[in-house]
Amino acid sequence: GTNTPNRSHTNIMSAVTMTSIVAPTAKPVGRVARHQFGAAPATFGKGNSSKTVMMSRWKGMDEDISDDQQDIARGRNMVDSKFQGGFGLGGTHNAVMSSSDYISDGFKDVSNMTDEGYYISKGFMDRFCVHIAKNFMELPKIKVPLILGVWGGKGQGKTFQSMLIFKKLGVSPIVMSAGELESGNAGEPAKLIRQRYREASDIIKKGKMSTLFINDLDAGAGRMGGSTQYTVNNQMVNATLMNLADNPTNVQLPGQYQVEEIPRVPIIATGNDFSTLYAPLIRDGRMEKYYWSPTFEDRVGVACGIFKADGVAEKDVEVLVRTFDGQSIDFFGALRARVYDDKVREWIAATGIEEMGPLLVNPKRGSKVTFEPPKMSLDILLQYGKALEMEQENVKRVQLADAYLDGAVLAGEGGSSNTSQSLLA
Repeated sequence: GTNTPNRSHTNIMSAVTMTSIVAPTAKPVGRVARHQFGAAPATFGKGNSSKTVMMSRWKGMDEDISDDQQDIARGRNMVDSKFQGGFGLGGTHNAVMSSSDYISDGFKDVSNMTDEGYYISKGFMDRFCVHIAKNFMELPKIKVPLILGVWGGKGQGKTFQSMLIFKKLGVSPIVMSAGELESGNAGEPAKLIRQRYREASDIIKKGKMSTLFINDLDAGAGRMGGSTQYTVNNQMVNATLMNLADNPTNVQLPGQYQVEEIPRVPIIATGNDFSTLYAPLIRDGRMEKYYWSPTFEDRVGVACGIFKADGVAEKDVEVLVRTFDGQSIDFFGALRARVYDDKVREWIAATGIEEMGPLLVNPKRGSKVTFEPPKMSLDILLQYGKALEMEQENVKRVQLADAYLDGAVLAGEGGSSNTSQSLLA
């Protein structure tokens, strides 16, 4: 007679694997109805050995343990080219994502950063640690501000100190910069803030501390005088940060409106002047503010870290910091880089200008550019420091834009377009 569907578990094969295609196993006796796949346990194998597999009716639809991108890459050229879409990289046989695409653009890896020999201000460290700890604690009937705003003068090491502290605390920060707070598309930066916040929240969910770190918040979302164009994105960025501060565990993306509690993520923002931000955002319940103005001890400590590898004595560093008391901390980093100029000039002279390009961009193995680090004495540092200061003075004094914008300033008979005369003025 005709074969009828056999419901016995010995006659049902619920799954086909790649190995079973290569080396076929014993065939089932009866014909199997399509709707019965996965409905009951199956036994398959050879001889006396057998294996029972329990499978869901919807196996493969409710669970996917494969990596689609790897499957696409493995399957290339296994079928006729007419089934593989476009030619070249556009074909469907090419994976569209690489392994780096799975990593957030905002993820900052500080694991390879050394904090050895670098100075961390005690006051800075204290404020950071207290803010992060309070945000991870459940304190009874206390509303902890979600945002810590670190602000102060330019080049004082706010970002670098922050990264050193993240390294010390074992925090994996998700980083945003001021340039990401504006876009040609309305609402895009606000969506990006929520997305990065949720990425940081996922890191915390996996058992590792994380924060959302926003560089130069005032430059991206503040109003720098009446000439700054105020866009809907400036408004949405301020509003989104206010909303995050009020509802830190309920952060939804557009199109996802289910109420799902996520771990709270402390937000740390740096800037130069937070008075340019929307006033309700910087109120005390939402943002804790910390004005970073390094003391003389802080400046000496950071400068000692900068010159430690060069063997400059601490007393010489103190003289240097006192001499250039009006300069920001990054001045000393620029000063150290400037001392290398003579060594670089010697290398260029020895190599030749024509041969320089290939050695710098595409050096052969073993021909990497190396030279002895220059000796840094106090006299040399003071000399280069004065040269840097002179360049700053020229920028302040010789303001050619003022002359050029007043009218058509041409030399004519009695005037001068020779800028060297401007330096002497």
